[in-house]
Amino acid sequence: MIELAGVPELIDPVMVAAFEGWNDAGDAASAAVAHLDREWKGEVFAALDAEDYYDFQVNRPTVWLDGGTRKITWPTTRLSVVRVQGPTPRDLVLVRGIEPSMRWRSFCNELMGFAHELGVEMVVILGALLGDTPHTRPVPVTGVTSDPDLARTLNLEESRYEGPTGIVGILQEACIHAGIPTVSLWAAVPHYVSQPPNPKATLALLNRLEDLIDLRIPPGELPEDARAWQLGVDQLAAEDSEVAEYVQTLEEARDTAELPEASGEAIAREFERYLRRRDGQPGSHATESGEGGPFLRGPQLARDDDRAERDDRAERDDGDPEHPGGPEESGQ
Repeated sequence: MIELAGVPELIDPVMVAAFEGWNDAGDAASAAVAHLDREWKGEVFAALDAEDYYDFQVNRPTVWLDGGTRKITWPTTRLSVVRVQGPTPRDLVLVRGIEPSMRWRSFCNELMGFAHELGVEMVVILGALLGDTPHTRPVPVTGVTSDPDLARTLNLEESRYEGPTGIVGILQEACIHAGIPTVSLWAAVPHYVSQPPNPKATLALLNRLEDLIDLRIPPGELPEDARAWQLGVDQLAAEDSEVAEYVQTLEEARDTAELPEASGEAIAREFERYLRRRDGQPGSHATESGEGGPFLRGPQLARDDDRAERDDRAERDDGDPEHPGGPEESGQ
C-alpha cells in the first residue's frame, strides 16, 4: 500500500514524466521536467527504492560533501508535486529519473500506484530522439497516443509502432492497462549535434506541453539559451564545409516535406496559436522554433564514423518513434 502522508488533495492532477537514457536525446526531455520542477518549486514527496531497479555499475551513485560530512546520492526516480496558480489552478505530478536497469513491470506498477492514489487524470510522457532534422528549423514535436478517441480529440497521432522499446513505451502500456489517458510527446534532435544540453528541443517540448494541458509554462532562461545554442551550432557548422552542405540538404528536404502543410487549415491553426501566445494565454512565450541560453557545452558534430553507424542502424530500423536510433522516429 502506498502512503502519501503530507501530500494535499490535488486539483485535476496531470502526471508529467521523463527519464534519462535511451529515450532522452540531448537530455531534452529530462531537462523539460527539471525546468517545470525548478520554475514551480516542486516538493519531492517520494523516491523509488534504487536497490530495486538500478544496476549501480551502470548508473553509479555519487559522493558529495555537506559541510564536512560525506553523503551519497543514489540514482533513482523521484516524484514531486507543483501547484500551478491561475484562473483555474491545477496540480502537476512530476516524475523524473533514470531509465531503470531491471524490473520494468514492477517499476511501472509502482508509478501507477502513485497515479491511482493521487487521482491522476492524464499522464504525459516526454521523450527525445535523434533524427535527420536540421538545427536551423523549428524542432519537430510529435504527439502520440494509443487511444483512438484521445487521438481524435487532441489531434494526435495514433501509435502503431512495432519493435524494441524503452521505458517510455512500457510505461505508456501500463497506463493503458490502468485506464489512464496517456500521451507521449517526442522532440526530434539533430543527430549530428546530439551532445547535451539541447535547450531548443527542451523549449519545443514545453511549448507543446502547455498547449496540450492548457497551462502557461514560464520559459525562464530557455529562450535565451536556445538562441545561443543555435548560434553556437551555426558557427561550428560553418567551419566544416561538409557539415554545412549536409545541413543544407536537410533543410531542403524538410522544407519540401512541409509544403503540403501550407493548407488553409494549417495556416489558421498556427494563427490561432500566435494569437493565444500574444494575448498571454497558454503558450504565450516562445514559439516551437525554440529560440532561446548560454552555449553551455559545445555540440559535437558527427563525422563519417557516426554517419556510417547511423546509416547502418537506419537499415535495421523501420523509423518509428519507440526505437530512438532511426532517422524518421517521432515518438511512441
